[in-house]
Amino acid sequence: MKNGFRKRLFAGVLAAAFCCIMNGNGMMAAAETVSAQGTSDQGKAAYDYMVLVNKAHKLLDDWESNVVLKEAVNKWGETHLVEEKALEQFLKLQKECADEGIIIELDSTTRSVARQQELWDDWTIEKGEDYVKKYVAVPGYSEHHTGLAIDVCLEKDGRRIDDNDEMIAEKEIFAKVHEKLAKYGFILRYLDGKEAETGYSYEPWHFRYIDNPEIAKEIMDQGITLEEYLGETD
Repeated sequence: MKNGFRKRLFAGVLAAAFCCIMNGNGMMAAAETVSAQGTSDQGKAAYDYMVLVNKAHKLLDDWESNVVLKEAVNKWGETHLVEEKALEQFLKLQKECADEGIIIELDSTTRSVARQQELWDDWTIEKGEDYVKKYVAVPGYSEHHTGLAIDVCLEKDGRRIDDNDEMIAEKEIFAKVHEKLAKYGFILRYLDGKEAETGYSYEPWHFRYIDNPEIAKEIMDQGITLEEYLGETD
């Protein structure tokens, strides 16, 4: 979920140099692997892309040490970490959108449990406890710990749009983006009208990688949540 603290995300942590790839739209992403742990002898990820992390399901204890992350840099020079396959597919989604005049950029991606605690505390002070419960996960229970969750922002008419309310108002743009998600193995994680199932309000910017376009299409076509698909609703 969007955190509003992009400038401080991983400040002082990502000091390693990275190799950037730039496309014709000025969007950038890095190709350097940050962690190569969690892979089998065949090089296949040793974790489940369908893993469920929500208010009732905590991140697996060994997840952070196993997930393979890569660095990516958005057009404003902000560095993010994304699970390697999720990043590869996001860049394809980003390019297809750009070809149609829609600019989406990385805004919030992987956050450690410790970082999530900082955000929870900061947002409680800034926005109040009721707001935090709607938009910020309890540390240890955030999809952003997995590396598979990507929050995007928009660039429209040369202006960055990353405010929650402004993003929700861009219905036409996000409708076009959402139509493309399943093709690249993503789903819209927090749907409008599904707050009871997900525990969170509608977030058109929050994409979740599940590494299976067919399942992603089934979920998106049916307009259901990951909880409903997995049979994990109360």
